[in-house]
Parts: sequence; C-alpha cells; structure tokens
Amino acid sequence: MEESYSSAMWGCVLGVLQCHILFPTAFFFRVLLVFYGVYQDKTMLVKYTDIDYIVFTDAARFITEGFSPYERATYRYTPLLAWLLTPNIYLTELYGKFLFVTCDVIAAYFMYKILRLQGLDASHACWYCCLWLLNPLPIIVSSRGNAEAVLVVLVLATLYCLYKGWLVMAAVLYGLSVHMKLYPITYALPIVLSLQNEKSHDDIKPMVLKSLLQPFCRLLNWRVITFGTVAAATFIALGFVFYQRTSCGTFACCLS
Repeated sequence: MEESYSSAMWGCVLGVLQCHILFPTAFFFRVLLVFYGVYQDKTMLVKYTDIDYIVFTDAARFITEGFSPYERATYRYTPLLAWLLTPNIYLTELYGKFLFVTCDVIAAYFMYKILRLQGLDASHACWYCCLWLLNPLPIIVSSRGNAEAVLVVLVLATLYCLYKGWLVMAAVLYGLSVHMKLYPITYALPIVLSLQNEKSHDDIKPMVLKSLLQPFCRLLNWRVITFGTVAAATFIALGFVFYQRTSCGTFACCLS
C-alpha cells in the first residue's frame, strides 16, 4: 500500500517537473520560429508569414485610422480579431504572432487540466500534451500568424469550465468562440448531451418514451436552457456591439 502511494506521488512529482520543462521549451521553439519568419520574409522569395496575417494587420490598421476593418477587401473575420491586433500597429507587427503562439501553449495547458480532471496522473497527462506541444503542424501554423490558436483556446476553455461545473462561464466562452468563427456551433449537440442528468429520466413512463417528441424533450433541462440562453445572448451581444462600432466608424469616415 505504501509502495503504491509513494510510486503515485513520485509519478505526480515527475509529471509536474516534466510540464515545467515541456511548456517553456515548446513556447521557446515557437518564439524562435517567429523570429526566423522575419528573416525568411526578408531574404527568401517564399514568405514564412501567412497571407491572412497580413490581412489581419491591414484590418487593424483601418481600425486605428477610424475605418471599418472590412475596408480590407479580403477580411472576412469578426471585427474583434482586428481590434485584438491593433498593437500590431502601435507596438510591433510581431505582436499578433506572439499572441497566437501564446494561445497555442495555453491550449495545451487546458488539455493538461482536462486530462487531469479525467483521472490521468500528471506524468501521463504531460506526455499526451506532447502530441500538441511538439507537433510541427500547430507550431508552424501559429508561428506563421494563423489565428486558429485563439479559437482552440476558447473551445478548450469551454470544455474545462464544463468539467468544473462553471456553467455560465462555459456558456460565455462558447458564445465567444462561435462569434470568432461559426464552426464551433457543431459542438452544440455533444455539449447538450454532456449536460444531461440521467436521474431525471428514471421516472419517465413507457408510453411517453414512445412519443416522437420524447428524444427532443428529454434534452431540455435547466442546465441546457441556461447554457443555451447565456451562449446565445453572448453571441448576439458581441455581434450587435461590433456591428454598431463598425457601421458607425464607417459612417463617420464617410462624413469626414
């Protein structure tokens, strides 16, 4: 008994030490690639920086000048992203890349926390995180200036909050993630199914089970309704706020 306890404690300590080495190392390599990208962009015909990153920066520049980000012809994202990248104009054009690689590592941290909540020990959870942190695909994608890492963080943060039981916070994050890009709405059904309370279905009569509407009615409980209401309100509020700011900014610039 004591041996199993001590081995478990040792595994936990080893896992924590591994994470303290793994996460900073992964972040360092991403930052290194960001600076390498500057060199390749200046010296090689094929650019390292993602073309979308240039579009993001141009949209942010329009915002700082009082225009709509959609003045940039190929900008098709939420104005929130352009607002987040205004430091590209005020500070340095590398700011957005640093933001994205940071989000990439934070995403792995949420993976680690979720795995721990699922019962994995620290060592095994850390090894699974290696599949993301040391994977060349997310490393290169984020360091080139692709904004997908922001969305990954929002989705994983939503899952983490659901695991912790923070329903309202999870709904806000989910509404924000759908605002950033629409495809996380495909996760709605799994989330609804995860919010089911099996005990509430024990007393359902057999005749009711045969009803065509029963599979849909049983999905609705106070947790699902709360999550859906808060997520929808967040999505609508963000859309309204940024629509107002974008349209008013464009109107003001036309008058001037």
